Amino acid sequence: MHWPTALVVAALFAFAWAAVALHRRQSATGFVSDVDRATYRTLRTAADAAGDLGEGLTADGAARAARPLQAILGTPAVALGDLSGVLAWEGAGEAHHRRTAPAHLRRAIETGRTVLIGADDLVCADPDCPIRSGLVTPLVVDERVVGTLAAYGPQTSPGLVRATEQVAGYVSSQLEVAEVGRERTRAMAAELRALRAQISPHFIYNSLTAIASFVRTDPDRARDLLLEFADFTRYSLRGGEFTTLADELRNVQRYLELEQARFGDRLQVELLIAPEVLPVALPYLAVQPLVENAVRHGLAAKEGLGVLSITARDAGSVAEIVVEDDGVGADPQVIQRALDGQGADSIGLGNVDARMREVYGDAYGLVVETAPGEGSKVILHVPKFAEHVRA
Repeated sequence: MHWPTALVVAALFAFAWAAVALHRRQSATGFVSDVDRATYRTLRTAADAAGDLGEGLTADGAARAARPLQAILGTPAVALGDLSGVLAWEGAGEAHHRRTAPAHLRRAIETGRTVLIGADDLVCADPDCPIRSGLVTPLVVDERVVGTLAAYGPQTSPGLVRATEQVAGYVSSQLEVAEVGRERTRAMAAELRALRAQISPHFIYNSLTAIASFVRTDPDRARDLLLEFADFTRYSLRGGEFTTLADELRNVQRYLELEQARFGDRLQVELLIAPEVLPVALPYLAVQPLVENAVRHGLAAKEGLGVLSITARDAGSVAEIVVEDDGVGADPQVIQRALDGQGADSIGLGNVDARMREVYGDAYGLVVETAPGEGSKVILHVPKFAEHVRA
């Protein structure tokens, strides 16, 4: 799926050789030939472009990478684009041709193949403009076209086509490496947030305070709550990446027992769980943070009775889990920031969303419905059968 380092290096040397093969001249004296020098310069220029693309195909990265890529190809102009249009243009003819370039890029994106651009597509009023032909080749990451590299000049030769495709292959490999890096970064950040979200210090303090309040008035309940607290922390600190919905809901029940000891009759819980989905495997601590978020941010600030409902049902190929409260609700923009990992107060939402997307893909992120004063509803879809997920 991802390009191994050896293949990336091989691609780099392959297009470096293609770039200098057209100018091969062996030096008669000295230890280093002209070809060696040209190869070194090409490799160094390619390394500069690779560094510029370290964050992926962004406007800033493309603007920095375009110049070394133009130097490698030796054409009057090059353009880098993503799926939406031109990100960067380097060289001659920008004033006349950048505006029409998106149409050229789209043809390569749609076909997934190198597209030649003729004089009819490059009409220019400037008689001194060197751009009279060109070609666009797609940039491919994980078998997906993510952008394009275009080379423009007076004419298009078979050698230029080969060189541009070699360079595009190298650029694609760098973009794939960048994507792997981003995935690893997201995974590491999600794991760190998961560790921090496992047991909220605020929850620990409130639970122990509630338990202490029953020590004299109701010792039996204090003992039961202390056991629930011990089981809750044991589950929350255990290892493993996945668990079953049954185990996750048991831990949610322990959490709610402790919260009801604090809120008393103000917190009402409704559960509707289909037995057939209890064995479904899902990421560890995927439901409890959603419940904690509903209690802390939705119901704690509400006056009077608050109702929290948790449902889990069989929905074909997925188990649908819904955590809903009739609390104070939230601004949808605040929730979106939380899902983007920018909301410290709702870190549970962002953490669960990131891990679900990492494990199952972007289609399985959280669905959140909320508005100020309207309560909140969080929907979680868990595939019942996923090859790489085992409790």
